Amino acid sequence: MRDTPWKASPARPALPIILSVEDVLTVRRWRRYGADRLYVTHENGQPVGSVDLQSGEVVASDPLLEAEVRRAAQAYLRSDLPELVVPAQRLAPPDEAELRDLQVALEAWLGTKGDEPGPARASSIGERLDRLADEGWATVHDVPLGRQGTCVEHLLIGPGGLFTVTERRHPGAAIVGRGRAMSVDGRPVAYLRDARLEATRTQDRLLAAGCAQIHVRAVLVLQGKLDVDVLTTANDPLVVARHEVPGLFRRMPVALDERRVQALARVARRASTWLG
Repeated sequence: MRDTPWKASPARPALPIILSVEDVLTVRRWRRYGADRLYVTHENGQPVGSVDLQSGEVVASDPLLEAEVRRAAQAYLRSDLPELVVPAQRLAPPDEAELRDLQVALEAWLGTKGDEPGPARASSIGERLDRLADEGWATVHDVPLGRQGTCVEHLLIGPGGLFTVTERRHPGAAIVGRGRAMSVDGRPVAYLRDARLEATRTQDRLLAAGCAQIHVRAVLVLQGKLDVDVLTTANDPLVVARHEVPGLFRRMPVALDERRVQALARVARRASTWLG
């Protein structure tokens, strides 16, 4: 049986049907075996419910807890945190507004755009990049940079060149970029600097592994209300909205031939390239 964040234990007490304002819920994201879900758990360890981030399906352990599952999921989707602890609010069936709010939050998380077909709405950035395989691109996901736990979310190698691809989600927030500075709702963030350094470190590791005459450029994929006018030299990150992926890469001029792409991809897929 496939494992999930919920482990059955007969010693656990039953989940109380009525949540008090002192209770807290934990929301965790779980991605394995092609699934992508949020799991909501009571502080006593009992499952409260889950939200499928690909289909939007909401499952509650008790129908009366569906509203709490939806509220906790909305808070998580807007937090940009790997795990979130939220207070229980009130026990009541979800109304139409709450149903609509969660759908809006899910669409913002998934990068929904009105003119995109259904399957595109429920695809992650990694899945969108993988669609380029038939067009001569190779994608390596979760690339470890050294032994300190740092990972490149996606390394894309193809006709248009080499790119590290990083996503930052802030649904509904105002993201402003000027020059080499960026802020989210007025709070400075180091996304541009971090993306630039990540690309540099990736390039250094590939050069050390014998890949000569290469240049790795960072691509920063943002979700939010974008007002961006950043520097666009070859050493600066490309900043794009989520719906621009993967079309952005399809439009790039050819910089690498097929044999070169395949050779670079082989090196990129070796663990020794990154952990040396």
